[in-house]
Parts: sequence; structure tokens; C-alpha cells
Amino acid sequence: MIKVENLCKTFGTRTVVNDVSFSVERGEVLGFLGPNGAGKSTTMRIITGYYPPTSGRVTIGGFDIQENPIEAKRLIGYLPENAPGYADMTVYGFLNFMAELRGMKGDARKKAVQHDVELCSLQNVVYQNIDTLSKGYKHRTCLAQALLHDPQVLIMDEPTDGLDPNQKHEVRGLIRRMASNKAIIFSTHILEEVEETCTRAIIIDRGVIVANGTPAELKARSDMAGAVHVQIAGVADAMLLEHLHRVPGVVRAEVIAATDARVEARAYPDKRNPNVNLTRAIAELAAQQHWQLDEIHTESGRLDEVFRAITLPDTVIAAKAA
Repeated sequence: MIKVENLCKTFGTRTVVNDVSFSVERGEVLGFLGPNGAGKSTTMRIITGYYPPTSGRVTIGGFDIQENPIEAKRLIGYLPENAPGYADMTVYGFLNFMAELRGMKGDARKKAVQHDVELCSLQNVVYQNIDTLSKGYKHRTCLAQALLHDPQVLIMDEPTDGLDPNQKHEVRGLIRRMASNKAIIFSTHILEEVEETCTRAIIIDRGVIVANGTPAELKARSDMAGAVHVQIAGVADAMLLEHLHRVPGVVRAEVIAATDARVEARAYPDKRNPNVNLTRAIAELAAQQHWQLDEIHTESGRLDEVFRAITLPDTVIAAKAA
């Protein structure tokens, strides 16, 4: 449904998007991640036809966004950054106007507007002027206009920005429900949204794609992926570390917390030897040493750790470690 090929965008001498290529199929939810200024919003604006590319090509449902813009844009629902709207219009007037622009008429238009008012929980503000709304309601109003024509492609820039925790939960659920018959891209700074909602994620940094995979695949790149977390009583922290370092397959171990009663520690695996069952080996060690094993589990990895490792310059990482 969405195909981006060798996309580049320059503003003067500055390259904002540099040779970006990816595709999104129907049924996929793609999370678009990156630090501020990485090129996320610019890429999404090019995909929707708002910016022309300097070079490269975008097709939506087989239609080139430059050569066949009307046909391509008919397939797109777009929630832009900062959720713009007409301040002097009511919510109902704005949605009705947007439905008219989409070519809806008569009962079909009324039903589409009413459906989206309910879908985005706008009943309480439907006759208020947009400039009187809270940031959260403004965002939901703009999301409603993106959904009016039941688009096959949905592109959203920070869809939960300004929403309270309950509203964020509702929007994430809405995205999941719509995912089966749409191709969806949304940018976010909230990494838990990617894990909860996305089937795939792309990390872009300084205009270049630096990672592309499922949330599980990206988390597997974390140093913490496969690490074994333990709480053990009956052993001093120095003794525990000494024994953990002797376990085959452990490349590093650290104490997280220690009291007179128990020690909390983490052992990191040698990822070159994935067949070693580190959890079993450490449990057997505790049994052999007659330690009281209060807790043991394997870490799944952390997306925020991967994000920082990929997008922070090496000099910054070294400075933080020091």
C-alpha cells in the first residue's frame, strides 16, 4: 500500500532525508521513531504529498504521489503534527466541511461525521469552537477528520500527543482495531506505544534509517536481552559475583542492589552462544551452593536502550558511561 524508494529531501545545503526506502503492507502498523530533527515529520509530509521530494519516489496503492496526486491522496487519512484545524469552526462544522472536501454528500456525509464523533469520543464538545478546546480534544478532532472517509492508508504524526493516559489508551486500542484492513504509519516518542501497537518499527537518525524490524527484533539488539535477573539470600555480593563470572556463557555480571538479607544481580549472556540456558545454569549454581533463590527471570531487552545506543553519538555514550 505504501512504497518509499530512495527518498531524499534537502533544504538549501542541509539534507534532512537521505536515501530512505521502506514499504508498508495492508495489515501492518509501522512505528516511525527518531530523535527530534531526525527527519520523521519531513518523511511523512513527503509521503502525503505535502512536500515534494528532492529525489526518490513514493507510491500509495500503486499511485505515484507526484504523478497521480489526487488518486493517491484519496486513499490517505492524515493527522499532521500539531493537529491543525480552523479555530472559528465548531467541531461538527469542521468535520462536516472536511467530509464535503472528501466528496461526501447527504446522508452518507452525516453518517460519516456522526460515526467519527462517536469513534473519537467528541460528543461532549461537538458544538464547541475549536479554539476553545483543550489540546487533547483538538488532537482528537483532527484524528476524526483523518478517519472520515475510512482511508486505506493512515498516516499520523504523534497521534497521542497532548492526550491524558485514558485517552492514549483509547487511541492505541483504536489503531489496533483499524490495523487489519489498513496500512498505518505513525511517529511517536513514546516507546511503549511501539511495543503495544506496532507490528514493525523503523528508527531514523539524521535522515537515515538505522534500524528496521519488529519490536521483538529490535529489543533483541539490547545488551539486556537474555540477561538473567536474580535475587538470592545467603551469600555476600562479592561472592555471588565471583561465582556468576564462572558460569559458562556469562560475559558480565553486576550487582544491582545488596542488603544483609539478599543480593539482587544481573548476569549478561554471551550472545555468540545462544544455545546456553543461562537461567537453568544459575538456578543450578544456587542449588549447589545452598543459596536461597528468591527470584530468577530472563530479561526480554529494552527498546529505549536500543534507541539510545543507535541514535546517540559514540562520544555522548562514552561520556555518560564515564
